[in-house]
Amino acid sequence: MLAALLLASSAAPLAPPPGDTLVWSDEFEGRGLPDAAKWRYDTQFNKRGWHNEERQYYAAGRRKNARLKGGRLIIEARHEPKAAARLPDWGGQPYTSARLVTRGTASWTYGFFEIRAKLPCARGTWPAIWMLADRSPARWPGDGEIDIMEHVGHDPNVVHQSVHTEAFNHVKGTHKTATRRVEEACGAFHTYQLDWRADRIRMGIDGEPVFTFDRTGGGRAEWPFDGPQYLILNIAVGGTWGGAQGVDDAALPQRMEVDYVRVWQPAQDKAATPQAAAGAARP
Repeated sequence: MLAALLLASSAAPLAPPPGDTLVWSDEFEGRGLPDAAKWRYDTQFNKRGWHNEERQYYAAGRRKNARLKGGRLIIEARHEPKAAARLPDWGGQPYTSARLVTRGTASWTYGFFEIRAKLPCARGTWPAIWMLADRSPARWPGDGEIDIMEHVGHDPNVVHQSVHTEAFNHVKGTHKTATRRVEEACGAFHTYQLDWRADRIRMGIDGEPVFTFDRTGGGRAEWPFDGPQYLILNIAVGGTWGGAQGVDDAALPQRMEVDYVRVWQPAQDKAATPQAAAGAARP
């Protein structure tokens, strides 16, 4: 009976639970740069180089790489080695892009997250919508990573959803993941969803469940997801996975367009996440 209930729960459509309320959102209205009260730019590894042998420079406050237009956030990866060389803290990268984070403005423990986006599909692009631990004493992967959407351009329209922990991560080849082919992922908008509770993580696309990860009592090495995490939106270029078949420079620039980001939480969780409450939007 319990197994049947768990299976039914895993297969249930993904939507904000009735008891949750909208606590934070960005509809990307207006023009110019992203809202500085909600988003910051992660540039910390520009000089030394980014992880996974990625080849992009993440710019801060540069409209060519991140801007609002037509009610959408546009993150754009570009091949511009000469322009990149003139940017501060340049580390020799031939590509520019942007990595927007809510670290320092909002973080959440548990909740329902929905991001509506259209992805780039050029070979060498590696867009992602994901989360990392905020203020955790542990180091990756012990602090936990939630990948709501990953896509590599050399395998167009195939979307990956995963978690990484100390016990389950891609370095060991043990990470927990699921893959779904999404027709027109690069030509049309789709919703990418995360339902994160104290005992289960579910992710899906357009309301259809794709990935389930249950808490099974294996300790923090298996489940580090009881503390606040912040959201990340970015396009990487190249790298061990994204660049496994090279980078098509002629296809750049390439965009990820984000229509909205919305976060719901149960009423009892809102008081436990002051950063989320501070950045809350009206339902």
